[in-house]
Amino acid sequence: MAMAKQVLLTDEGLKKLENELEELKGNKRKEIADKIEVARSFGDLSENSEYDEAKNEQAIVEARIAELEATLRNVKILDEDDLTTEMIHVGSKIKVFDKEFNEEVSYQIVGSTEADPMNGRISDESPVGKALLGHKVGDVVDVEVPDGVVTFEILDIAK
Repeated sequence: MAMAKQVLLTDEGLKKLENELEELKGNKRKEIADKIEVARSFGDLSENSEYDEAKNEQAIVEARIAELEATLRNVKILDEDDLTTEMIHVGSKIKVFDKEFNEEVSYQIVGSTEADPMNGRISDESPVGKALLGHKVGDVVDVEVPDGVVTFEILDIAK
């Protein structure tokens, strides 16, 4: 059996996943069971679109529950105290100078399940995240991205 990939999460990310799981297992399961019950009362299941829809929704929710449970079994919480500001690692909040756009950009490097690029949270597995890991303030890093190469100068590392 293949080893499950370890999932790096911040405390905040863990709480989000646990809350989603709780919501799905509680309210959402009940809601779908009620829908199935109502749809069953319409009689003939072979041509009952409400029933099919509710069963599909149930399958999607159960798959998400299984996915969340698997993720939570392999979680490694990032300990804020272990984070240094010497070099970039998962959990680091960084300020870089994007030479192509001539602007300062802030990112936080997070595990892939917490990535939210529109809000500056980039995955340690993304091209930019991967390239910046291990670098120090003052380093200039060339990152290969789909449309070429982007050059960043690392200005600040915080936790």
